[in-house]
Amino acid sequence: MLTIGRLAAYAGVTVRAVRHYHQIGLLPEPDRDASGYRRYGAAAAVSLIKIRTLADAGVPLSRIAQMLAADEATFAQAVQRVDDHLRDEIERLEASRKQVAELAAGDSLALPPEVIAYLDRLREIGASELIVQGERDGWILAVASWPDRVRDWMPGKIAQLDHPEVVRLYRILSEIFESDADDDPRLAEAVDVIICLAEQAEQAGELDLGVAAEDDLPFDLLDALAVESDPRMKRLLDLLRKRGWSGLARLERLPEPPG
Repeated sequence: MLTIGRLAAYAGVTVRAVRHYHQIGLLPEPDRDASGYRRYGAAAAVSLIKIRTLADAGVPLSRIAQMLAADEATFAQAVQRVDDHLRDEIERLEASRKQVAELAAGDSLALPPEVIAYLDRLREIGASELIVQGERDGWILAVASWPDRVRDWMPGKIAQLDHPEVVRLYRILSEIFESDADDDPRLAEAVDVIICLAEQAEQAGELDLGVAAEDDLPFDLLDALAVESDPRMKRLLDLLRKRGWSGLARLERLPEPPG
């Protein structure tokens, strides 16, 4: 009755799909007639429509033959399993959509509101967008490392942005990052400010973040992120070490050389 082309068009699939269903045993392939053509009857059209409907509903092709051969109760159970799977998939996709929306949200990606407020305050004191982006990525690492601690740190971090020398440091770093000089002389000025602030924090007992000293990886990642964002940060770290200090994320005074 029907050629493969007409059968495919009637069922709303492609000829290629029909041939694939033949290959995997889902749809019986009729013998050729006297003229050499394969002709499909009404039963084939019904079977193909059922296959298409199940496939469109998300049923794997490997399970369709079993479902079509099942009795009514077994078929209903199989449909329920497919529905459960689709519901789980919808929930997964909704979660993925939320993550994509967060990606488009810029600063809010993976960061609590307290950190967003800190980044906004950085902009207010004149930090460049490059500096803000670097801080944002650093705080993403920090939140991943210390999810229960970051919120507690933020009031102190925001308060630090009222310190004139902290404002000066961010403005110097902003100017450095926006310049093309490989060995910018302002790096030494930035180091002076960092050490001055570190010594003040040390005297006030505020240099320790209260996290495990033996857990070096988060701090190493944060310092590596700084260097990856701008190779001149390696020069800044070298200058700090020459002045007796190491690190940026966890600034520490180096031990005095013996003798």
